This record gives sequence, structure tokens and C-alpha cells, in this order.
Amino acid sequence: MHVEDLLQLDSLDLTLLWGDRPLLTQEVSGVTATDLEDPARFLQPGELVLSGLVWWAAGDGRAKADHFVAALRAAGATALLAGEETHGEVPAVLVDSCREHGIVLVAVPAHTTFRAITEAVYLRQWGDLSRRPTDHYALPENVRTELAGLLAGGAPPDALLDRASAHLGGPACYVLTATGRTIARTSSAPPLPAHRAAEDLKSGIGSTLRIDGDSDPYDSWHLHLRGAADAPPRVLHEIADVIAQYRHLTDRSQAARRRAADALMALTDATPADGTALEAALHSCGLPATGPYRVVVATAGGGDGEEGDRAVAALVEALRHSPGEPFAAGRLPGGEAVAVVRADPAAEGCPLDELWPALHGCRPEVPLHAGASALAPTAGGLNAALVQARYALAAARAQSPKGARVTDVEELTTLGSLLAGVPADVRRAFSTRVLGPLARGGSASHRMLLETLEVFLDRHGSWARTAESLHLHVNTVHYRIQRIEALTGRDLSRLDHKLDLHAALVCR
Repeated sequence: MHVEDLLQLDSLDLTLLWGDRPLLTQEVSGVTATDLEDPARFLQPGELVLSGLVWWAAGDGRAKADHFVAALRAAGATALLAGEETHGEVPAVLVDSCREHGIVLVAVPAHTTFRAITEAVYLRQWGDLSRRPTDHYALPENVRTELAGLLAGGAPPDALLDRASAHLGGPACYVLTATGRTIARTSSAPPLPAHRAAEDLKSGIGSTLRIDGDSDPYDSWHLHLRGAADAPPRVLHEIADVIAQYRHLTDRSQAARRRAADALMALTDATPADGTALEAALHSCGLPATGPYRVVVATAGGGDGEEGDRAVAALVEALRHSPGEPFAAGRLPGGEAVAVVRADPAAEGCPLDELWPALHGCRPEVPLHAGASALAPTAGGLNAALVQARYALAAARAQSPKGARVTDVEELTTLGSLLAGVPADVRRAFSTRVLGPLARGGSASHRMLLETLEVFLDRHGSWARTAESLHLHVNTVHYRIQRIEALTGRDLSRLDHKLDLHAALVCR
């Protein structure tokens, strides 16, 4: 459909304030409602933008209007539909700005709801699809019209899937994520455990079609019919398109959630904690003000830029497998992917453990790591929990640098696991300083002494067992230990010095 098609609908009572013929015939891809001052990152090319103009005030100058309209232009929006209810009319400066930037501007009267416009757009889009040549469309026109109404009315995906697949005889049909989580299923489809669903997707059982959308490999959606390999391909593609439209709408509505989550993560990283602000941020994210909470930090690949967003997608997908634990996930200003989870105190361990290998399978060439904190009883403990999660993440990356690993801070129960979270350059510096000449291993005698030290500590300081393991006389072991003490400045009869040297060996 085109922008001018909306202007011809008497029921909407829209008024064109500015727009020439070529712009009015631009194709419309969808609708997004926003009142952000800079909505560019949440828009897709070809969209109509609905705005109540809450972001603008009577005292604001032209610059603010230009900033908003320039964002629409940069995102490739087809038109701005501005509501008159907030200010009684569309401000003249906005008309001038839209004319200068080449954005169609349409006034929406107070009695016309944005929902009515959204419904009109999707009804028209599905009507356009139903008017294809007979040999090109699969879903009947009445089904398309009904589906458009369901989409515009905010129907759940189960209802969309049931209606879209009804004329196939009501087969067992699912919408699944790559890790096997069920987004929707028809009424005839039995529950499908995530592990079995993931196996079905990998093995090619039945018919599977990836649903188009702005998805990441970690949270991609798939239309899946078990045992229905002979379903008409055109029907499957059009059903998948219905679900893609649903996902597009839900992704737009979740943009505000993501902003609220980013704000919560920033407060979690701040010290000292602002209790009032934290409570408000938790509320904005739909989380209770009472704990316990768990903080999780994740990286995918390098963890910056696009990979940071992918790490958020991986976190969100994994945590959605545990619906009993609400969460908010976002990115810190530095790019880290972080989630705050309202944890079930009765649950054991980190909720990501079982799902992480399946997520890594979506992009096996990219390392995927996560670190989880211990439970924080109150919101005031979120900052400390974030520090713990970062440390656990560093341990996970050190223990499996090219693979996938989730490390819970409570798993750091040995000196080796604890030191794994220390930055590599710090570990090397510590080891070099404590071992002294032995760290370089430049001569055969130094390598021999290093081996003796390792065996001596491994045998709990027993001279006899060390001598037996190395096939040496006990006096020789005594001599070597004396040389080690002289080179390192440590006394191996003292427990603390033994621990220093053992830690230095672990840190090599």
C-alpha cells in the first residue's frame, strides 16, 4: 500500500499538511508509534511513524523539530502522522521541517486513534496480498482479512497460527526458536519439550521454514510442522509471513522495554547505589522491588558493537526458557550485555547452564561466555553482584577461550578457578615476579628446579614422596628445594610462601 491510500479512507479523517505526489506513492512497509526525540534506531525503512508529539512543547524552537524529522529521514520513514490531541493542532515549525527534509506530514484528529490507523494499514497490506493472480496466492482473501484484524487487535501468536493453518486441517504446527523454545502452537499440537524441538529442527523432521525478521541466530524463529512434509510451500510461506508481521509488531513494542533495561543496568553499575532510582528502574522493567536477584554478564565473540547486541539476544533467549524467573536484559554504556534476574531462591545453580551449549550451536564459530553472580538479597546488592558476575565471566573466558562456558561465581571454590578470573596480564606479572628466574626457564637447571617445585607442592611438601616420584635421593630433593628458596626468596617451610608459589605456578 501507499501513503495516499490512507488519505482516501474517510473513516480516518486524515489531513495532508505537506507531501508531493512522488512521496505519497511510496510503499509502506509497516507502522511504528513513538514519542522519542530521536527514534531513528527503532525505525525500519518504509514505515509510517505515528507520534502524539509529546516530545515537543510550545516553547521549543525549530531545532527540536528538525532533530526529530531528520531522524525519520535518516531511518527511511515514508511519512509522519502527527496527532493533534496534545497541542490542538500540528505545530507550524513541524510542517516547515517536514517540507525541508522531504517527509510527508499528515494530521491525525483527536477522534482518530492510532490503533485504527495501524489496523487500516495491515488490513490494506493483506488485501493487497489477496489480490495477487490466482495462481500466486494460497491463503483465501477472507482468511487474510481476518488475520489482518487479529494482528491489528494484538492477538496472541497461538490464535494467529490456529487461524492461518485451519484450512490445512488443523495440523500440529509450532513456532519455535532455534533452541527449541515454543513461541506458539496450534490447539492440536501437544506440548513439545525444548530439547526435542531443537532436535527436530536439526534433524529436518517434518517441514520447517525460517521466519523472516530482524532476528539474530540466537533468537531466530521457525515455523515447524511435525510430520507434514507435504504441506503446500506457498501456504507455509504465507503463514510464516503472518508470524513475521506479529514479530515485527512485538519487536517494536519491546524497544521501550530495552531502553528501560539499559537504564537499570546503568544504575546497577553505579556506586553508590541510588535506592529510590533503583526501585523505580526495577518497576519500569516489570521486576519486583524485593529480591533475591542474580546478575548475569555475557559476551559473544569480542563483546563490542554488534556482538554486544548478539550477546543480549543470547541472554534473553536463554532466560526465557525459565518463565518463572522474570528478568530485564540490556547493555551498559561500555557495551557489556547484562541481565538482572529475579531469582527463585529454591532453584539450584545458574539458569543458563543447560541452554548455553544449544545457544552456542547457533553460531559455533563464535565463543560464547557468561558469568553469573551469587544471589543478592536486595536491590542494594546489585552492584556487588555485577562485580561478581564480571569476575565469573573472566573465569569462563579463561577456562574456555574459544568455546562456550557459563561460570557461576559460586563455582569458584578452588584457587585455580578463582585465579582464572584474574586478567591474563596480571596473572603473568604475578607469576613472573614470584617465580623469579624460574619463570623464564632459560636454562636446563631452572627447568629442572621448576619441575621439582611442582612435584614437591603436588606431594604436599613430602620429601620422601617427591624423591620417589622424581626417582631421586632425598638429599638431592633437599638441595633443589634450597636452590628454589634462594632464587625465589620464599621459605617452603611456611604455608603462606607455599601458597604464593603454588598460585604463581597456576598463573603461568
